[in-house]
Amino acid sequence: MVKKRINCWEYHRCGREPGGKNVLTLGICPAAIDKSYDGINSGKCAGRFCWAIAGTFCEGKIQGTYAEKQTSCQDCDFFNIVLAEEGTLNLRTKFLRFLPPYTRHSILNSLDLKIIKKSERFVSQGDETSEAYIIQRGSCILFVEKNGSHHPVDHRGEGDILNMSALFTGESANSHIEAETDMDLWVLKKSIFEKIPKNDPDLYKFLTEIVADRFDSQRPISDRTIGRYVATDIIGRGGYSIVYKGFDSSTNLPVAIKMLRHNMFMDSDFLNKFRNEAKIVARFHHDNILTVFDINERFQTAFIIMEYLDGESIRAILERKKRIVPKEAIIFLIQVCKAIDYAYKQGVLHKDINPENLMVIGQTRIKLLDFGLASFIHEEDDFLDGTFSYLAPEILKGEGASLKSEIYSLGITAFEMVLGKRPYPESNSAVFVKMRCKEEIPDPKNILPGLPDSLRKFIVKACRLKPDERYADLDEAITDLDNAMKERY
Repeated sequence: MVKKRINCWEYHRCGREPGGKNVLTLGICPAAIDKSYDGINSGKCAGRFCWAIAGTFCEGKIQGTYAEKQTSCQDCDFFNIVLAEEGTLNLRTKFLRFLPPYTRHSILNSLDLKIIKKSERFVSQGDETSEAYIIQRGSCILFVEKNGSHHPVDHRGEGDILNMSALFTGESANSHIEAETDMDLWVLKKSIFEKIPKNDPDLYKFLTEIVADRFDSQRPISDRTIGRYVATDIIGRGGYSIVYKGFDSSTNLPVAIKMLRHNMFMDSDFLNKFRNEAKIVARFHHDNILTVFDINERFQTAFIIMEYLDGESIRAILERKKRIVPKEAIIFLIQVCKAIDYAYKQGVLHKDINPENLMVIGQTRIKLLDFGLASFIHEEDDFLDGTFSYLAPEILKGEGASLKSEIYSLGITAFEMVLGKRPYPESNSAVFVKMRCKEEIPDPKNILPGLPDSLRKFIVKACRLKPDERYADLDEAITDLDNAMKERY
């Protein structure tokens, strides 16, 4: 773990950090609470990137925007302390720290040196470029121009690599880059870069990890164009993908764009899973399943273009409300049953039914999301796929997925929706697995006496230990849920 260094409020003793002596009169300093910059230069929040944050407090006054205070901040003692320390920090992303084992065959031997003067803008956002830069000496700031404003997004120093994403993906530069000090840069041209995968595969993997990390920014991003679609903002992150909000330039309608992380694109298994998800969902046309519009592979990665959903997951609702009232839960569950049934009749098992993958649109409409683990019914299935807490007993025993295991996962989800918790303690995985495989779930009506009998019946039957004792199909389950809707409670 990188050691945290002194932050600006600790150096200047301005008293505007959370709980500071001057907070009541001057407010909390923006640099002390902006978590999107956490870790830059190994500081907390924007505490070592304060010169790029509007509204900071220095020399007895609240400052203006980055552009208004840039010159005075670069004369600040704290700014120069950070620059002096920067070259020794954050070794994971320091390109020059990676090269010593490869010195004999180092690509540095074929690079040209470029001198940049302080305050020079040497990359402009939107430039078509065929060069990346490795910083030998000096530092620079990166900022995105968006909606008429400049947004500082990062700071790079000795050993860092610049503009790698544009070289790697073929896209235009995604930010402006300006020198904060005089700089010496090694120029990595595209013609040399293209030889790296064959000559230095480990180095190439390292570069893809840098690119993946840079695309996962929490700060403003420049618009990215993928065919006729434009990605504007990051709205979600997962272990293998990033989801952007965007729009279709031909219709101006909103879309969601799911991008496979660049380092995962190098993994054939992950790439095949991603393609499989797109192939599966593109076949579907159902009111309760997320619609896929397009599939695209470019920029050394893959994209799925989907309908944009303005809603809230069942997981988020549970975190906010703790429980979902029975009538509302029944309305949701009927729709999920219909979505699972539709997919099954198309020959597909979702294999990851849980509250995170159920999105509520408006007041009552449900969409089933994320077919990333889905498979066709007759495919061989040797993997323990799915979210652990919702897996059926037979899956935990190594058997393949089936409609009955889908129903079980939905039953556990229903239990959690109406009771606010799952049926078994999960702090000890071994104990959890033993209970899941040997004990029926506790009677939900003992926990919530007012639970409608038909909803109780649905939960208990969906969660039976033996698959043969669960619902034979979703039509039978929907019948019980319809009956639950008619009960008075």
